[in-house]
Amino acid sequence: MTFKQLLTTAVITSVTLTALNADELKGRGASFPGPLYKAWTSEYYAATGKKINYTPTGSGDGVKSIKKRMVDFAGSDKPLKSKKLKKAKLYMFPSVVGSIVLSYNIDGVKDGELKLSRAAIDAIFTGKVTHWDDAIISKENAGLKLPHEPITTCVRADKSGTTFNFTYFLNKINPNFKISKKPTWKAAKVVAGKSNSGVSANIQQIKNSIGYIEYSFKIKLGLPAAQIENKEGKFINPTVQSFQDGAKYATWTADNDFYAVISDPEGATSYPIVAATFILLPEEKNKENKEVTAFINWAFTSGDKAASELGYVPLPTSTKNEIRKYWEAKKIN
Repeated sequence: MTFKQLLTTAVITSVTLTALNADELKGRGASFPGPLYKAWTSEYYAATGKKINYTPTGSGDGVKSIKKRMVDFAGSDKPLKSKKLKKAKLYMFPSVVGSIVLSYNIDGVKDGELKLSRAAIDAIFTGKVTHWDDAIISKENAGLKLPHEPITTCVRADKSGTTFNFTYFLNKINPNFKISKKPTWKAAKVVAGKSNSGVSANIQQIKNSIGYIEYSFKIKLGLPAAQIENKEGKFINPTVQSFQDGAKYATWTADNDFYAVISDPEGATSYPIVAATFILLPEEKNKENKEVTAFINWAFTSGDKAASELGYVPLPTSTKNEIRKYWEAKKIN
């Protein structure tokens, strides 16, 4: 093959790759729904041949990326209020509900055996207690042999919607705890990891540690998680049923772009740290928005099984229909 033929082939290949890449929707952001979006995009490709690439980089990065129009859509576990959406020229709607668990690595303490009261959770993450056998923790765990070992708290290193929702719960317990995507932690011993996978890895590797992660990471990695005291004073294991019991108290309205933080719901059987995750779209990308909403509409119709299997709570049909009306009103479906 001559140099001219090689050059021609290279140009054709480049154009073809560019065309292929142009057809691929790109999203990034929240790692909280990462396992589910991976399943959804894979199943959607198998069903339609349309490729969607979602990178779980964290909610802070997702919001930053969509504001700069670096991606076609973004994921965020921290909802944006209508004023901020309007300023950034964005649309927003929820995609699914998930939960945050407190996973731990303590020798001899199995999954679901550790009970953490609201007072104990506050004490651990504010540094009021430093060892596992402290009276605040052992009070609810008389049958467990908790070690006299320092507590290592595993937290997020990046700006995180998971952290936002966890600190929202902490703020419900202790109003002095600031709600933030990246707070200054006052716990005695802190180790930070990037994304839910990074925090999960730290919990796995560090003895006598505890950290907050999305439930699907607990399931995937077989990590133990604590029973948590809800606002009714009941200790609740993280299960899909207890998430559903909490999620039913969520109220959504298209009038404020579905803004809602649903942590610490009412109900004796409600798991206390449930959270929604959201999709962000740029107002001006009409063609891409139609493709993204087509994907989400497919997920609303065909993705509930995958969501439930991974430990997420699919949105109620009524909420999905309200979102579809929102798309119509915004002319993005």
